[in-house]
Amino acid sequence: MKKLVKAPIYFYRKFISPLTPPSCRFFPTCSEYALEAIEVHGPIKGTWLATKRICKCHPFHKGGVDLVPPSKHPKSQT
Repeated sequence: MKKLVKAPIYFYRKFISPLTPPSCRFFPTCSEYALEAIEVHGPIKGTWLATKRICKCHPFHKGGVDLVPPSKHPKSQT
C-alpha cells in the first residue's frame, strides 16, 4: 500500500520537479516530507500530514524547518 501511495511522489520528483526551478520554502522539501510521513505514519495519516504541509507552501508563509512529527507508536527494537 505504501508503494502505491508513494508512486505519484516519485513520478513528480523524476519527471515534473526537474522542469521547475527550486522554490520550496521548507526543509525538508515537500516531496521528502511526504515520503517520510508515509513511511513513519502509514499511508493514511502520512498523506494527511503531507497534504497539510503542501497547503502551507505559498508566498505568504515564511517556510523554514518543518520535520515530520515522530510516531506515537514507536516500532519495537527487538
